[in-house]
Amino acid sequence: MRMPNSAVLCLLFLAVSPLSASEPIKLDSVLLTLIEQVDVPAREPGELSAMHVREGQLVKEGMLVAQIDDREAILAATKAKLERDIAAKEAGNDVHVRFYKKSREVAETELRRAIESVEKYRKSVSETEMDRLRLTAQRTALEVEQAELVLEKARLTEQLKANDLAIAERTIERRRIISPIDGMVVQIHRHRGEAVEAAQTVMRVVRINRLRAEGLLNARDLRGELVGRRVTLNVTVPGSEQTQFTGRVVFVSPEINPVSGQTKIWAEIENPQLVLRPGLNGSLTIEPAEGKSKQ
Repeated sequence: MRMPNSAVLCLLFLAVSPLSASEPIKLDSVLLTLIEQVDVPAREPGELSAMHVREGQLVKEGMLVAQIDDREAILAATKAKLERDIAAKEAGNDVHVRFYKKSREVAETELRRAIESVEKYRKSVSETEMDRLRLTAQRTALEVEQAELVLEKARLTEQLKANDLAIAERTIERRRIISPIDGMVVQIHRHRGEAVEAAQTVMRVVRINRLRAEGLLNARDLRGELVGRRVTLNVTVPGSEQTQFTGRVVFVSPEINPVSGQTKIWAEIENPQLVLRPGLNGSLTIEPAEGKSKQ
């Protein structure tokens, strides 16, 4: 009867004799591969007005590597800024509100004096004049409300124009093509003077100051926590005397091949001098857990 995969995995673990976590583990063959590579896109359509890098050049994250023509975008941003400034002036101008409030105070004062006069001398102010004073007081109160509404609208318009300016400035920024990672430009797809579409790849950048060493680990060596353990890579680098490089284990697959009894393991290797290249083969030694020594 065929055994399920889970049963095979259990038998493999039971068949493995436990070894001390203080013993180094050696992988005879690992392959160096890229950890990160990016196809750098154009974020806006337009004509490439400048290319600031060449193939083989090292770049830093955030570095300007190419430029899309932004002259129209700059004009649009200038217009948006002027409109924002005009709106800000209008939003800060409360002259009408202050004038109508003063007019309301005068109208209310006149009405109050007329009422007091009538209370003392019944025929001192005609009904027609009283109606006119009441209407004036009501009109000035409404004028205050209208002026305050206009001022609030001006303040909202200022916010709207500020948003328009931010969008225009963002459009200029999106015409700057920048490198999203530290790395090396390995391929340029578009050149100065060529038109590009949004999301179209302009160049390819790969990270080489840190590489991945990929290998297969026997199940019997799965002892202790391997992720985070220091590793030493031994590799022959053409044209360089350096043969040892350090790093740490970053991944151990939870799956074991039931036929070979092996699992995938990855370590990230520091490559500050950029002498290592993807595609090189070497051997990897996983050092004992820190704080433990060989018995």
